[in-house]
Amino acid sequence: MSMSGRRRQGESRVRMTGKERRQQLLDVARELFAEKGYDSSSVEEIAHRAGVSKPVVYEHFGGKEGVYAVVVDREMQSLLSGMTDALTEDAAHPRLLLERAACSLLDYIEGSTDGFRILVRDSPVATATGTFSSLLNDIASQVEHILGVQFSKRGYDAHLAALYAQSLVGMVALTGQWWLDAREPGKNEVAAHLVNLAWNGLSHLEGKPTLRERG
Repeated sequence: MSMSGRRRQGESRVRMTGKERRQQLLDVARELFAEKGYDSSSVEEIAHRAGVSKPVVYEHFGGKEGVYAVVVDREMQSLLSGMTDALTEDAAHPRLLLERAACSLLDYIEGSTDGFRILVRDSPVATATGTFSSLLNDIASQVEHILGVQFSKRGYDAHLAALYAQSLVGMVALTGQWWLDAREPGKNEVAAHLVNLAWNGLSHLEGKPTLRERG
C-alpha cells in the first residue's frame, strides 16, 4: 500500500466530525478528478481512497455529480476571487493591472494545479458558478470596464473595449493552460512576456522584459 493510502486508511480510523469528513471527501475527490477526469472517476474509488463506505459519500453529496459540483464551485470561486482582487486597484496603472492579472492566474495554477486541471476540462455537470468559459467572461467584463475608461481618456473608441478585453483574457488563459504542464520558463518570466506582448505589441517588444512589481 502506498504512503498516501496508509495515511488515508489511518485517518479513516479516527472518528471525524461531519465537517471534517466532508472536507476529507472533497480533498480525495479533487485529487481523483484531477488525475482521472470526471468520467473515469467513481463514487467507489472516492470512498476507497477515503477509507469509507459508499453510503458515506452519498450521505454528504448525493453522488459523484454532487461532490464534483462542490469541488468545481470552490475552485471557480478561488480563481475568480484572486483575479477580481488583482483588477480592482482603481489607482493602479493599467500596465500594473495587467501584470497583476497575469500573475494572479499563474499563482493559482502553481498553488492549485489539481484545481486548474479540473477547471479546464469540459465539465459534464452544471455548477452554481457556471463553467470555466463563463468565468473567463466574468473576468473579461471587469477588464472591459477598465479598458473602457482608459480608451475614453485617450480618445479611443470605447466600444472596442470588449474586443480587447476578450483578447487579453483569452491570451492569458490559453497561456496558463499551456504553462500548466510546460512550467518552463518560470512563472514570473511567463507573466513578464505576456505583459510585454499585450502592452508593447509585436513591433515594440522588449528584449528582456521584467515585471514592475515582482522584478
